[in-house]
Amino acid sequence: MKLKLLKSENGFTLIEMMIVLLVISVLLIITIPNITKHNSKINSKGCEAFVKMVQAQAQAYEIDKRKPPADVDELVREEYLNEDETSCPNGDKISISAEGKVTSAKEPTS
Repeated sequence: MKLKLLKSENGFTLIEMMIVLLVISVLLIITIPNITKHNSKINSKGCEAFVKMVQAQAQAYEIDKRKPPADVDELVREEYLNEDETSCPNGDKISISAEGKVTSAKEPTS
């Protein structure tokens, strides 16, 4: 009588693992350059959204006080904005015109 040894077929082979790693590497090689290429576009869109949020806070201030805020610091003093909300996420400074219009401008580099 002969005994048959059964091999356990659980798990992945080395070749299968290498193929999975190759596929993941190819996906990373494709996506990372696309993300970095569109980084400035992402930052500008984020700044546009931030300016709209500050504009809404300036309008709320104007409704409450019956006058537009003189500057961003006034919004911070009156607690319509936090101290860390005076510039865009990409570093552009926020300013408010005499009419209450909010704009962003790049900070001059020194």
